Order: sequence, then structure tokens, then C-alpha cells
Amino acid sequence: MSAARPVLNVYAESGNNVAATIPLPAVFKAPIRPDIVNFVHTNMAKNKRQPYAVSSKAGEQTSAESWGTGRAVARIPRVNGSGTHRAGQAAFGNMCRGGRMFAPTKTWRKWNVKLNLNQKRFATVSALAASALPSLVMARGHRIEKIEEVPLVISDNVEKLTKTKEAVALLKAVNAYSDVVKVSNSRKLRAGQGKLRNRRHRQRRGPLVIYNEDNGLVKAFRNLPGLELVNVRHLNLLQLAPGGHLGRFIIWTQSAIALLDELYGTYETPATLKKDYVLPDNIMTNPDVARLINSDEIQSVVRPAGNKHHKRPFTQKKNPLKNQGVMNRLNPYAQVLRRAELIKAEKVAAGKVTKTQKKKSGASTAASKKFLEVLHSA
Repeated sequence: MSAARPVLNVYAESGNNVAATIPLPAVFKAPIRPDIVNFVHTNMAKNKRQPYAVSSKAGEQTSAESWGTGRAVARIPRVNGSGTHRAGQAAFGNMCRGGRMFAPTKTWRKWNVKLNLNQKRFATVSALAASALPSLVMARGHRIEKIEEVPLVISDNVEKLTKTKEAVALLKAVNAYSDVVKVSNSRKLRAGQGKLRNRRHRQRRGPLVIYNEDNGLVKAFRNLPGLELVNVRHLNLLQLAPGGHLGRFIIWTQSAIALLDELYGTYETPATLKKDYVLPDNIMTNPDVARLINSDEIQSVVRPAGNKHHKRPFTQKKNPLKNQGVMNRLNPYAQVLRRAELIKAEKVAAGKVTKTQKKKSGASTAASKKFLEVLHSA
């Protein structure tokens, strides 16, 4: 990316002309690691959970005692009294109707998850690098078809805006307002019980505005649906990659994007605003695998390609009942029997041979004529 575009254009508030150019910060050349981003996002999101638990009294607000042994019933505690259906019913146990749950939840559960600092920084720089690729930003669903370039950098005059109508005019001037309209059209009623718990609606995410100093900027932009603001010194992965998905559409101010080299350093100098931090390096300097494989250096040492079709190192097992050649090898007389069957079938088809009736089995009971003559002459 740095070879294709070593500098970024800084657009004026009008959105038409280029006010200045700045060099591309080195953080946009960092490796993009979706696996690390997803892992860090999953564990960071757990740190904002609100503790919950069932009541400590639930299921145990009744007087019940076990009947003990000898009454042919289980030794589970049973409700005292008589004259009602409840009397004598089992209580307290997690297998009982109206009883407490197994291992009731407590608010002092360990809710937070510790994360390595360098791992969180790796995820942050990966999310920043992904935000500079239009393909990933569009794949995330942002409407950036009409903007000039990504990352979108605007002059520092926008930090002095105080009116929302001025913020809307700015977004329309740089062709970024369609992403806010997308958010406004996506507002839906939440499914489930969350609609009763102060989160009645749900909607998409819009642009993320990153600034250096707030001279009224936050007040101007904060009422736009889906649009979020953050100081460049307090970048948060939950905003840079919502849901763990890379490619957030980011609108930078000029001073904010110029500060990135001091925050995260370059590949030549370490960061000045972070102690002992250097950018993670790419595992591969050239990601074009096809070009690497076809290079003269690799092709000169690899062995030549083999035949496309290889002969089996073993004989294939064939069924002699279905393969006449294999049957002939096992039983040479099978060919004679088969030929006789074919000849007979041809004669039957031609009408030369009639089908003979089967002879009845068993001894004949009909007496011969000579025997009857001898018998009657006596």
C-alpha cells in the first residue's frame, strides 16, 4: 500500500479541493491479523458486563424439614403443615418445584478478563491498517462508493464546528453522509426482552470521527445516528472493529492522523508517546505467493513436476460376478457355460427351441397295458 500511495490528501471543509498532503503513517503498513483482533475484541467486550445474580433468598423462603428415614419417602426437606397441596411437597433442592437453582449465581463472579498490553496494541494497529483498505471497509457494509479516498483526512478547521447542521453539510460535501443515512434507515425494534431493558432499538454502525482536540467538534457530531467520536490518544478496539470485524470507516482530522507516528512509531523509530513500543513486523515481506513460487530462485532448486496421472502401486480388486474377464481367469469353464447360455437365448428368440415343460417328480402310478392283460386273464 505504501508503494502505491506514499502520501494522503487532506481535503478542505468544502470537500472539493485538496488543502494539503501528508505522508502515510507507518501504522497503516502493519500486518492485518483478524485472529488477534477477534480474540482481543471478545475479551475486551467482557469487561463492560454488568454483574447479575439471582436473589440469595430465592427458593428458600419456606419452612421445610426432612421427614427422615422410615416413611418410605426421599429424605429431601418437605414443607410443614397440612390441609393444602403444598404441605408435604419437597422444597429447597434444585430438583424440586419452587426450589432454588443449583449453585446460585453471585455478583462477585470474576467478570473482568486480563489482556496483554502488547496484544491489545497489536489488535489496534491491525484495525487501523484494515481501515485503510477500501475493500475491507466496503465488505463491512459502509457506503464509501463516492468518497475520494480511504483514509479520508479533513483539515483541522472541522474541529471548530459547533452546529449539527454544519457537521451534516461537511459530511455531504465529502460524500460520507450516505453512511449516516444507512444507519438511520436500519433502526429496528429489538427482538426479545431487551426492548424492556432500555435497549429498545438496534441499528448499524456509521463513520468513526477521530480528532486531536475538541473545540466543539463532539457537540456538532454527537447527535448524528451511528456516528461515533474518539480522541486519537484514546483509540478503542471496540470502536475500530465493532463485533471483531475489521474495516471501520474512519474520518480523520489532519492533526490526528499526523500524530499516529508519534503514538505508534515507524519501522525505523520507536513510538515516543508509548514506552518501549515498536510496530509489529510482517511475517512475509512479499505476500504475492504465486510470484514467489514462480521466481527463478525457487524454481531452480525444486524438483521437476511429476506425471499428472500415476499408476496404482497395487492391483484393483474386481468382482468376478460382474466382470467376465476376471471370472474366466478364476474358472476357465465359465466361458463355455456363458457361450452356451447365449446360443440358447438366441434360439429361443428365433423360435427354434420351445420351452419344455418340467416333468413331474415322483414314481408313475399308471399301470402298463401288458400288466393289465395278464391281470385280467387270471
